[in-house]
Amino acid sequence: MMRPWREVWGEALYGLDGFYRRAEGPAGHFTTSAHGDLGAVLAEVVARLADDSGVCRVVDLACGRGELLAHLHDQRPDLSLVGVDVVERPAGLPRAVEWVRSPGGAALPDELCDLDALVIAHEWLDVVPCTVAEVDETGVLREVLVDARGDEGLGDELAGAERAWADGWWPATEPGARVEVGLSRDLAWRELVSRSSSGLTVAVDYGHTRTTRPAHGSLTAYREGRVADPVPDGQRDLTAHVATDSLGADEVLTQRELLHRLGVAATTPDHATATSDPLGYVRALGRSSSIAALTDPRGLGGFHWAMTRHTRGHA
Repeated sequence: MMRPWREVWGEALYGLDGFYRRAEGPAGHFTTSAHGDLGAVLAEVVARLADDSGVCRVVDLACGRGELLAHLHDQRPDLSLVGVDVVERPAGLPRAVEWVRSPGGAALPDELCDLDALVIAHEWLDVVPCTVAEVDETGVLREVLVDARGDEGLGDELAGAERAWADGWWPATEPGARVEVGLSRDLAWRELVSRSSSGLTVAVDYGHTRTTRPAHGSLTAYREGRVADPVPDGQRDLTAHVATDSLGADEVLTQRELLHRLGVAATTPDHATATSDPLGYVRALGRSSSIAALTDPRGLGGFHWAMTRHTRGHA
C-alpha cells in the first residue's frame, strides 16, 4: 500500500523498530562532524559559541549517542551538558552529562522549556520528515506516495499551507521537478526556538536556499557507510537537505564562514617541533587536518548554521 512519504518516513526512523532506535546507533552507518577528531574541533566551536552567548549550559538535540557531548566534557568540564535523543542513556557517557529522552522527529520533550543555554541541533532538521511533491506531466504539483519497497506513485494535488509554502519558497512547474516541502521543518525550528528564554539556538545541516534548490530534490538514504536507495524499511537513515532560508533564523552562514569568523583555521605546525615534541606535533597536525575537513567548501564546510539569539522574555 502506498502512503505519503512524510508519514512512512517518520515510522521508518522513529517507530518502535525505527532506524534511530537500533542498537548500533547512527554511528554504525555514517560519520558526522561530531565523531572522532572532527568532533573535538566541533566541540571547541560549540564551547566558543556558548561563551560568546554568555551561557554555561549546552543542550545537544538529536545527539546520537552523545559523541559531541563527550568531547565537550573532556574540554570544558565547567559547562553543564544535556543530551537529548530517542534512546535510553548510552553506556559510557560521562556521568556529569544529563540525559533526556525525546519522542523523535519534530516532537520535543516537555523537559526542554525556559532554557538559558546554547541549544544545538546538529543534523536534526534533515531527518524531520517532510512532504515530498512532484510536478506531473500536466504541470500539477502532487504529493509523492511510497510503499515499503520504495516504489513511488503520485497522489492528490498539493494544497493548503504546504502548497502555499511550495509556491513561496520552492516554486516548481517543470514535469518531473520535485519539492521537499519545508513547512514541517520550519514549524519544528520555531517550536525549538520557543523553548529558550535566553542564549542561542542553532541548527546545523546540509541546506539550500532559493537560488540553490535541487531540481529533483535531495531525499536519499545511508546504510552501513554507503549511500543507498531511499527505502522506508527502518534499516537505513532517510534524509533530505533543509531549506534554511525559510526557517526565519536571525542568521544563516556556512560552517566554513563560521569557523573563519571564530578564528578557527587550518595551520601547519612548525616542523621543528616534530623532533622536540613529537606527540604535540602529531596532535597539532591532526587538528589542522580536521579543521581543513570541517571547512572544505565542497564538503562539511558547506554545512549551513542557522542561528537565532534570545534575550530573556523575547524567545
